[in-house]
Amino acid sequence: MNAVNHPISKAGTLRWLLKREYWENRGGFLYAPVIAGIASLVMSTIGIIIGLFVLRRAASQGDLHINNSNIQVNGLDLDLLTRQLDPNDLVDLGNGLDATLALSSAWPFVVMAFVVFFYCLGALYDDRRDRSILFWKSLPLSDTQTVLSKVLSAIVIAPLIAVAASVLTMLCFLAVISIVALTHGGDPMSLIWGPSSPLLLAAGHLSWIPVFALWSLPTVGWLLLCSSWARSKPFLWAVMLPLFAGIVVSTTKVMGLLDMTSGWFWQHIVGRLLLGTVPGVELAYRSGVARDSDSIVQLLSPSNQLGALAMPDLWIGAAVGIVFIFLAIRLRRRAGEI
Repeated sequence: MNAVNHPISKAGTLRWLLKREYWENRGGFLYAPVIAGIASLVMSTIGIIIGLFVLRRAASQGDLHINNSNIQVNGLDLDLLTRQLDPNDLVDLGNGLDATLALSSAWPFVVMAFVVFFYCLGALYDDRRDRSILFWKSLPLSDTQTVLSKVLSAIVIAPLIAVAASVLTMLCFLAVISIVALTHGGDPMSLIWGPSSPLLLAAGHLSWIPVFALWSLPTVGWLLLCSSWARSKPFLWAVMLPLFAGIVVSTTKVMGLLDMTSGWFWQHIVGRLLLGTVPGVELAYRSGVARDSDSIVQLLSPSNQLGALAMPDLWIGAAVGIVFIFLAIRLRRRAGEI
């Protein structure tokens, strides 16, 4: 039989490497954020049930007041409550719902921060520890392609799945409270879906992905660099080196020679090396962004999210991260055993 060899392009090779990373880390990339979203829904549902029980009890005892009038019904009539709301109340209701949606959908992002952090720590170290690096080096795969597949998995694949899990959690939460409103005489469209802004929040989450990809580069690059050269315990090297450097800078007051404070070092060096995978941490580096935002929707809006792309800190950190990734590639080329 004559076999026909079809050479695989570099893009095709990278695509298969990305699939390999997803298959080997499906538990962290997919299952962890989905389970976190389910846990958020379960906890929120339990909270709603407890709240309804308290409200029913208050209404039946005449302790529930709307506009100074007692409501004494065997249950909670949300239609009566809706008729008492003025436009300002609806705005406040919408802001409260948006804040609740943001909190309920944040669980997948919290899990993603830990998944990406520890994934990068073990991405290159584990291959050397179990010596599977010898097998991968025997294949027609370059070290650049291998390391880049791990970088893209951390800064693109993981946040994409986390955003999908977060949006799905948010929509399921809206469905739960819509059912509660419908079963208590309320109109879900006017009481839940109208005042809230789930689509704007979802658009904000999607707009955050390129910001995360660039902002997390110094942390991802630093962790991959430690993963490529540490002979043992890469976690201690990755965490303790920046912390020890911060302690030295704080105790020696060396930043005073540059007319800077030690707080600057902790924020822009230690923080950027260790906290880049935490979603939303870039907001702390934008002066006045939280103060100027009137609502959670404005804070997480696509325009506000993409506004981070104008930050010099983002691009400087991305450049440093690229240097770290380049060094990780160089070190992997010489790695054969621990």
